[in-house]
Amino acid sequence: MMGRSPANTAPGLSPQDIVAKSAEGAVTVVDVRDHNEIAMSGIAKGALHIPLSILRMQADPSSPDFHPDLSTDKTIAIYCASGARSGMAVRLFQSLGYNDVHNLGGLGHWQMAGGEIVRG
Repeated sequence: MMGRSPANTAPGLSPQDIVAKSAEGAVTVVDVRDHNEIAMSGIAKGALHIPLSILRMQADPSSPDFHPDLSTDKTIAIYCASGARSGMAVRLFQSLGYNDVHNLGGLGHWQMAGGEIVRG
């Protein structure tokens, strides 16, 4: 899957666009992988780590566990290892009222687009 671009459910941003806009602070990047995956391969520079298992609580603006760095008014790009879980996360964000949500695919897509990986 890493050789192809992921299908964005909200088209318009390529992985290169996401990397550039993230560096400008115009996109919030969210990593939905598990802790052990991040320990093994690192995380995109500047990304929020919100595992898919707790995403509903942290992404819901009405939840007491809402993540303060998320906003329904901001562009969000989500990735996982291959793009499957991030696709599920896109649908979850959209169901919670987020309109500008993109599936970046996997961490490899971020890296191939020139994004920096932070380890340990």
